[in-house]
Amino acid sequence: MALAIKIEDVSKYYKLGTINSGWLWKDMQSYFARLFKKEDPNMVIGSEVYEKGGFWALSNISMEIEHGDRIAIMGRNGAGKSTLLKILSRITAPTKGAFHVKGRIASLLEVGTGFHPELTGRENIFMNGAILGMKRTEIARKLDEIIAFSEIEDAHIDTPVKRYSSGMYVRLGFSIVASLESEIIISDEVLAVGDMAFREKAMNKMKELSVKRGRTVLFVSHFPAMIMELCNKGITLEHGKIVHEMKPIEEAAATYQKIIERAANV
Repeated sequence: MALAIKIEDVSKYYKLGTINSGWLWKDMQSYFARLFKKEDPNMVIGSEVYEKGGFWALSNISMEIEHGDRIAIMGRNGAGKSTLLKILSRITAPTKGAFHVKGRIASLLEVGTGFHPELTGRENIFMNGAILGMKRTEIARKLDEIIAFSEIEDAHIDTPVKRYSSGMYVRLGFSIVASLESEIIISDEVLAVGDMAFREKAMNKMKELSVKRGRTVLFVSHFPAMIMELCNKGITLEHGKIVHEMKPIEEAAATYQKIIERAANV
């Protein structure tokens, strides 16, 4: 199978409490390093920047994901799951390492990501679709399909989304992502917000896209039943590191359950 995603020694460092190094010349060094796409001299392991007030959200993550794989990324809160998905979605850049993606990515990371609260649901479909890389003609062609799948009534679709419930946000956001002709779908826990009926509908749609159409799925959830239903492989993160490599989903889920039980007994 051809690779959809290849991740090579990706690490992400976050500073706590400050947004700069505290020295103008170091900030200028970092700026020009990013501008010319060179390694930041102030972000080297063991440097003063790393020793003060920060943490590694991810540390030396490497994996290969084949086209059509449905990968569950498991771990406790703060394990680095969302950070990894944000890097793959190009929302944030890795501090070290590199990754390669073959195909268009559709990301559903947080409730209302890419929505403007003052715009209506219909207007946000066009804006969010454009952010995801859809052409206006493509969005217009799929508009009725998106609205129908979201189950948002006509009276609400032309209402500003700031008046939507979190469930309506998720339904609309998922409907847009599901309609995108993408090769890779990334979902981070958002389906936990929707009601039971829509979760089942969304899961069926995800299975249709991945199993029948061969799309690659990266899925984060704390619901074992959803993971087992959708995914065929899984990895486990802990403190920003892969503690259990890619395994069949039954084995990966059992390993994750042991981590949860061990943490509960501490």
